[in-house]
Amino acid sequence: MKHTSFKDMNCSLAQSLEIIGDRWSLLIIRDTAFGIRRFDDIQKSLGIARNILTQRLNKLANEGILAKARGKAGRMEYQLTDKGWDLQPLLLSLFQWGEKYQPHPDGERMCFVDGTSGHAIQPMAARSYDGRLLKPADVWAKRGPGLQKEIVR
Repeated sequence: MKHTSFKDMNCSLAQSLEIIGDRWSLLIIRDTAFGIRRFDDIQKSLGIARNILTQRLNKLANEGILAKARGKAGRMEYQLTDKGWDLQPLLLSLFQWGEKYQPHPDGERMCFVDGTSGHAIQPMAARSYDGRLLKPADVWAKRGPGLQKEIVR
């Protein structure tokens, strides 16, 4: 199925989806963040066709989300770049959303904890400049200089 491209849409969400919005990219990023870095290991983890995985890895590398590097055994590996790690809040939000709205009958699949204290991290949420938790109605979109005449609701 061919999808509509968002590359010409002046929207940061659409531009982001153009890069990471297919069904495999965030799972590849997840696996890489969890230390699964070699092509064969990612392919085995996801059960993705090799040609599709090659396309997605190349796209993520070309976009600067992943970098190719030689691993300890001298084999090529994919590592998250700073740009890739900047997706961590998105991944955590999606994990938390999935646990809340698509729970497993046996309980939580995964809990993310503070590596120092071992305590569970707080739910991902929008916060004000001074750290207050914001409700959806408290967050408004404000037109910036990159958005000229488009409609904002």
